[in-house]
Amino acid sequence: MSEKFDVIVIGLGAVGSATVFQLAKRGAKVLGLDRFAPPHKFGSSHGETRITRLACGEGPVYTQFARRSHEIWRELERDTGERLLLQNGLLVISGAGERASAHGNPAFLQSSIDAALANGVAHEVLPDAAIRQRFPAFNVADGDSAYYEAEAGILFPEKGVRVQIEAALRHGARLQTNEVVERFDANKNGVEVVTNKATYTAGKVVLSAGPWLPDFLAKPLAQRFTIRRQVLLWFALKDGEPAARYKPDAFPVFYWQLPRKQALYGFPWIDTDEPAIKVATEQYDSTTTANSVDRSVTPEEIAAVYDDYVADFMPGISSRCIKSATCMYTCTEDTHFVIDTLPGEPRVIVASPCSGHGFKHSPAIGEGIAELLTQGRPSRVSFDELRWKAA
Repeated sequence: MSEKFDVIVIGLGAVGSATVFQLAKRGAKVLGLDRFAPPHKFGSSHGETRITRLACGEGPVYTQFARRSHEIWRELERDTGERLLLQNGLLVISGAGERASAHGNPAFLQSSIDAALANGVAHEVLPDAAIRQRFPAFNVADGDSAYYEAEAGILFPEKGVRVQIEAALRHGARLQTNEVVERFDANKNGVEVVTNKATYTAGKVVLSAGPWLPDFLAKPLAQRFTIRRQVLLWFALKDGEPAARYKPDAFPVFYWQLPRKQALYGFPWIDTDEPAIKVATEQYDSTTTANSVDRSVTPEEIAAVYDDYVADFMPGISSRCIKSATCMYTCTEDTHFVIDTLPGEPRVIVASPCSGHGFKHSPAIGEGIAELLTQGRPSRVSFDELRWKAA
């Protein structure tokens, strides 16, 4: 006989760790499974920092998740003494001419403004002169403008995952890590989950496996998701460049629709001994899989990012890369999330193909899933706009 749980959560990254915590907090008998020991560097929830913002250029539907997630991060900070959210502001920069799309949206700057207006998010719209005066590290073009949101800022993904896993354990969750889920089968007794070590049964299963999600889906559904390898780079400042200009109180997180193929996003100097900023682009040209992804970063990749995306736009940054990493986006065609039951099997919830913009929303998504499973519906957020789209 396999051991029986109310809910089994497969994958304990951003959404999975939040879901097991929120389920355990509500008294559910919950099992969390992960092939590694999270937080780890093999999926999507790592890299030391993530952007959070209340107004999202991906669509106004996401503000509800970001706003509630900020509240949960603050609650977790009070409970644990950990720093999980640093609100140092956000710039979304764009301008005239052909500019890179952001998460598939060529009008990302205007969409961010629209989302702020629709959801009552305090913000400013800055012309080029104001950007230069307030944030001199950014070499914007004449006619550029920016959305500025003071409530936005930085999340710390490894700490966020760890703190929620620890909270889940305190509330009685059982977690099995370094255990690979091989398959799940729904039958009259529940949903049976088979791993490389044991078999478990639950009334409901949450599939929050991130880039491993397609491995668990039948081919027509699996083909709706693509896995994209992304590169994260930390570039040192040039000799003589004032480091204070790049600290969080002077240098906001940013999302820049450059006159290039890809957008650029980045962070201030934080958590490195040597002054440096972290930057990344977002590529959608090539695909990979969670099991075959190349986690190394080549000197050619580093040079290409610096030469094309950094040198002309942040002249105080040197070409010397002090650190690099890779992560994966699990993308839908329209870059929106899917949080819905598995077609034909209402006992399985698919959650977490977040297309590269999910970490900021994950605490509220986990809470909403937990409420859906324990009380029938979420009380603070709605998943109505995040269901499966017609094929």
